[in-house]
Amino acid sequence: MVTEARLRPVTEGSERRLRFHHYLALCKKKYTKDEKEKIMKNLALSPADILLPDFSVTNGTKYAVIACDQFTSEPAYWEAAAATVGDAPSALSMILPECYLSERASRIAPINAAMDRLLASGLFKTYEDSIIYLERTCPDGRIRRGLVAKIDLECYGFLPSDTLPIRATEGTVLDRIPPRVEIRRDAALELPHVMLLLDDPDGTVIEAVAKTATRNETVYDFPLMAGGGHVRGYLLSDAEKAVVDDALAALADGAVQAAKYGKEGPALLFAVGDGNHSLATAKTAYEELKAKIGEDAAKTHPARYALVEVVNLHDSALDFEPIYRVVMGADSADLLSAFRAFCEKNGNTTLAPSEFVAIIGGSEVALSLPATHVQPVGTLQQFLDEYAKTHPEMEVDYIHDEDSLRALADADGVIGFLFRGMEKEDLFPAIVAGGPLPRKTFSMGHARDKRYYLEARKIK
Repeated sequence: MVTEARLRPVTEGSERRLRFHHYLALCKKKYTKDEKEKIMKNLALSPADILLPDFSVTNGTKYAVIACDQFTSEPAYWEAAAATVGDAPSALSMILPECYLSERASRIAPINAAMDRLLASGLFKTYEDSIIYLERTCPDGRIRRGLVAKIDLECYGFLPSDTLPIRATEGTVLDRIPPRVEIRRDAALELPHVMLLLDDPDGTVIEAVAKTATRNETVYDFPLMAGGGHVRGYLLSDAEKAVVDDALAALADGAVQAAKYGKEGPALLFAVGDGNHSLATAKTAYEELKAKIGEDAAKTHPARYALVEVVNLHDSALDFEPIYRVVMGADSADLLSAFRAFCEKNGNTTLAPSEFVAIIGGSEVALSLPATHVQPVGTLQQFLDEYAKTHPEMEVDYIHDEDSLRALADADGVIGFLFRGMEKEDLFPAIVAGGPLPRKTFSMGHARDKRYYLEARKIK
């Protein structure tokens, strides 16, 4: 059994309850027009011109495909997806699954051509100035609720020092960005798999419009391929958009933020839950474009924005799952010995031990090691980064599913690591207190719970 390691809350006991009640009171505050405008200019979220196929004549199940960063070590999944799609119009033709990232030189041009072809074909209908309320029925039957809108990339930062309203939750691997910029640079469209998290325990934003939104125009309603569940989407009315704006203004208030996290400072409104490297790519491509065309032209350029789904961190259908590590090309005995030595040398005695299960050839090895980070994944990642410096033959993959990890770890020369993850309620306080967590710290749900490419937006 792998023991649980949790971040310490910012406040404890009666003091924490007192801060929480103060936060709820502040959320009900009525703002003057000037106060609201001052807050809203930093919110970053706004309606978008969203492109969707006409699903009365387009097969939605074949059109929508899972996020590109899933099943990265399982090309068979993507081969099956291609077989399911066949010749039907599909987002699959407009994305690059990351298991094929090394083949991007030959794949980018066909992706761009597919975007241009589908735009010219009349496939898409534009829903101008829209926010979509969606309900995603996950494979286990639970319903996750979200809003699809655009964010201003000027309000997003992925570096550890950034204190903008939208921040990365995990460390960004900078050398992963340039290959992805190659894909986005000449693309006519973006198809988002980015999910932003909103810390709204009282349900003042998404939940506040959920009941009325389902009476509005339905823009999609179909099952997702490969056991992905079901998705429904509805356009928000102008009145519902105003509810969202008012609630976000309340959550972005500095006093509310201080009450929630016990720390004064710039507001953290959205934390990137999924797709941080995709969003960092959008930001980098936009900064590249801005340097080329100038700041004035960039202010109104569509590439300044990125389409995202916003989900409440406290949604009952949103789970945090660990992202496990699979190590290939290393000597298992040497790696485990080096791991123990690294932890014994660098461990922090004020932290609880980090617990792991190493899977080697189907056998399990339990490890309890001095922690170098408050999260077990942080301890493991710090070691792997250090070990890789002298073992360039080693490769690390990030696996979202325990069954997949066990299957991969059955092969010779492969070691899998299992561990317990963080609690989702600890995420925002941790980011406010210490910045981004180690990369690939958590996953929101299982692989098939991930966002599917569905909505699109022009970026040229």
